[in-house]
Amino acid sequence: MPHLHLEYTANLPDLNADVALMRLNNTLVASGQFGAEFDIKSRAIKVETYKVGTALAERGFVHVKLAVLSGRSPQIKQQLSESLLAVVKDLCEWPAGVEVQLCVEILDIDRESYAKAAIGV
Repeated sequence: MPHLHLEYTANLPDLNADVALMRLNNTLVASGQFGAEFDIKSRAIKVETYKVGTALAERGFVHVKLAVLSGRSPQIKQQLSESLLAVVKDLCEWPAGVEVQLCVEILDIDRESYAKAAIGV
């Protein structure tokens, strides 16, 4: 725990997903909210087919979804959201002429039903 999903549109060529994931993971470790660094699982998906709104303008997005075990206060979730958004804002040079929306979403995973096993540790 936690699970971080990074989705970004293909029209953001300067966004390096490997660097982005490492920076986001480091931010989560620094938050002090998670047990061990190896508990953080992150992945990135480049979205090739997408639409943002209905205008013909060139648009894109970066969406970070962080799923955490339930029980954290709204204030902690807000702190996590704000710290991740700060990282996303600084990930790359955003392309000129492209309207880019940056979003962070924090989701609760039901603590009682979540199961996990570590193999080969």
